[in-house]
Amino acid sequence: MGDDVTRDVQPTSDEAIREILASARTIAVVGIKDDPAEDAHRVPRYMQDHGYRIVPVNPKVERVLGERAAPSLAGIDPPVDLVNLFRAPDHIPAHVDEILAMSPLPRTVWMQLGIVHGGAAARLRAAGIAVVQDRCIMVDHRRLIA
Repeated sequence: MGDDVTRDVQPTSDEAIREILASARTIAVVGIKDDPAEDAHRVPRYMQDHGYRIVPVNPKVERVLGERAAPSLAGIDPPVDLVNLFRAPDHIPAHVDEILAMSPLPRTVWMQLGIVHGGAAARLRAAGIAVVQDRCIMVDHRRLIA
């Protein structure tokens, strides 16, 4: 992904979102669920079906989508391009601490539809991470890539 998108204050243009989705290959999904009826399962499954490697992050599940789940971002092995957050806004600051401790840092943090946290987003942007808030990654992928 180009540095211009990484530094984008709020990448909401179709072009910026398309570039984020096209350049990401590995997505850590925090708050993934193992219930196929849940959005936090359906959305990552859709992304996996479209060629993305999904790294599940949830201390309450052992495996999901054929992958071993990690209890936290600190427990994941492969570097990830994007962290997708399916967590309530009050949990986001703690996840930002985990994200900022990752090495290498992800290029993007994506907060799903209904999830917004201005302070957390500012901290991530200050570290050079693009932040997408209050958008469904599956909807944007269908609209711009699929």
